[in-house]
Amino acid sequence: MTQTPATGSRTRTHTWAPPTSYADAGTSSGLELLRLSLEGRLPTAPICGTLGFRLVDVEEGRAVFEGEPGEHLYNPMGTVHGGFTATLLDSALGSAVMSALPAGRAYTTIQLNVNLLRPVFGDTPTLRCEATAVHVGRTTATAEARVTGAADGRLYAHGTATCAVFALPGA
Repeated sequence: MTQTPATGSRTRTHTWAPPTSYADAGTSSGLELLRLSLEGRLPTAPICGTLGFRLVDVEEGRAVFEGEPGEHLYNPMGTVHGGFTATLLDSALGSAVMSALPAGRAYTTIQLNVNLLRPVFGDTPTLRCEATAVHVGRTTATAEARVTGAADGRLYAHGTATCAVFALPGA
């Protein structure tokens, strides 16, 4: 982010690669797709660059994201908008579910429950969101997650998601 001295305004620019759909990935499982993204062999979801978070670890039934708050995410009250934390949660929760799906299956969030416990400010250090799949079935899945300070472990939010699980078109 840069600041223009004369006006005090700031700019923020990011770039992204066109996303790869699950259907383009062939016979890869959800865990394999997430690992390819983590290794940089598949592009990350554009929302990651837009909001400033990233996948940092994944294993079957578990996904971890980290995000950088900033003043570009402020609401009118001067705190980071709750949508940042909710999106961080939704991404980790969905990825935890995705990591347990076989090839040819996908998910979409159908319910997201978010509990925001303390304010996030522009200078809040890196946040870490760890999500775990609780149930992954043929048609539905659930997951739970916590958002903590990456350095100090302070709890900022927690949440759950229910996802619809479905066959990819053409799979």
